This record gives sequence, structure tokens and C-alpha cells, in this order.
Amino acid sequence: MIMPPDVLPLASSAAPAKVMSSSAMPRRRPPLARFSVSLPADLLDELDDMVKRRKLPNRSHAIAAMAREQLTEHAREVGTKSMAGTISLVYDFRKRNLQRKLADIQHENYLMVVTSTHVHLEHHHYLEVLLVQGPARELRQLADTLAACKGVKQARLSLTATAMPPLL
Repeated sequence: MIMPPDVLPLASSAAPAKVMSSSAMPRRRPPLARFSVSLPADLLDELDDMVKRRKLPNRSHAIAAMAREQLTEHAREVGTKSMAGTISLVYDFRKRNLQRKLADIQHENYLMVVTSTHVHLEHHHYLEVLLVQGPARELRQLADTLAACKGVKQARLSLTATAMPPLL
């Protein structure tokens, strides 16, 4: 084997080196689909400004995040897809029987309420956060039921774009 003078052989071996085909190489990321988008110039400028301010890697990252958010919102509206999320409650813990009523509602919905925790806030208030999973429509009903309890000052349901694996 003749090699240029500035290249040294790595090793001498009788067997040729094995080359992995691209199909045999492990994939580290999910496959990407490329597509073209047409935007008004001023909207593209705003997108570029947002990408820069948020220090996102690129436009594609920003657009993927926006698509995930809109798909989550759509799933919330449709209400049949199983999702994971949180229900955040702020309530006055001095309100008679409120904590028991909130606990009873959570026990009645034990398949959706994975866990909960609370912290003490100022002026006799608790912030309680429930980790929940289930069909979006049922999670909305649960959040509304909790919010309707007298003494609950604030209730907010926040759903994720992906679901938790089934616990049972």
C-alpha cells in the first residue's frame, strides 16, 4: 500500500476495517421532518427577536415548542387524550372543613391524583399542588370541582404535552 509521505498508517492488519452502515448506527435523536414555512417579513423578524431573547438554539426549536403548546391546547379542548399535569390551589386553611373536603375530592379521584403537597403561604393560606394524570376533560372537571369549594382563592390546571406512563 502506497501512502502519501505526510500520512502514517494507523495499524497494519490483514483484515480490512469494518465500516458500520448508517442503518446499523444507533439513533440518538428522533427523526426530523423538514418542511418549508412562509411568513410575513415582520412576523419572521419577531420570531428571530424571540429566538435571540430566549437564547434558543434556532428557529426550528422555537417553532417546535410553539407546535407542542398548540397541540397540548388542542388535546385539552378535545379532552379524550390522557395527559399529565398539575392542579395548583391557593386556599385559606382556616376555612372550616375545607382541607377535609379537598382531601375527600382527591380520594374520590385517586386514579387521577398521583400525589400532592402543600406549603404555607402568608396570611393563613396554603399553596397545594396536585400531580394529576388522566383524560384532559376529566382533569378539567376535577380542577373545577376543587375550585368551587368555598375558601379556595385560586385554582389552575396546567397540562403537559406528554402523558405519564400508566401507574397500574
